[in-house]
Amino acid sequence: MNWARMYDCHGDIDRVPELLARVEREDDAEAWDELGYRLVLECDLVFPASFAALPRLVRLASRSARARGLAGTIVRCAAGGHGCDDLLAGCADAIAEFRELLDRHLRSRPDDYFATFLYLLAVEEQYHWSAVLRDFSDDFYQVTCPTALQR
Repeated sequence: MNWARMYDCHGDIDRVPELLARVEREDDAEAWDELGYRLVLECDLVFPASFAALPRLVRLASRSARARGLAGTIVRCAAGGHGCDDLLAGCADAIAEFRELLDRHLRSRPDDYFATFLYLLAVEEQYHWSAVLRDFSDDFYQVTCPTALQR
């Protein structure tokens, strides 16, 4: 990866690789916070360093909720106007790997099920639904009772 071309949200090119190296060595909360701050601007905008970091984040995602969340947020922002379509295309293998990881994670019925579901929608290129679904507490949804189906 030519990090000299991969600027982050603040125009820096050297900070993201250093932070990635730190979180790969140890679960450093301060490094994770700064990494999120540099890769995604206001939960909406991504930059070249975001896509450059994605494969490394996906490799960490199986053992790190922070990596899974940051990778998911980057993919959710992929539909926006980032000007990095070539970098996004270069992440196809990492995104496919991430899809499998998210699917396995969802099968475990995790506490972060809804956030993971939104990431999976984005990985499946359902960006609209990934963006507009908030939670299920603000509307009415008719569902059939599983017990009634068994009768």
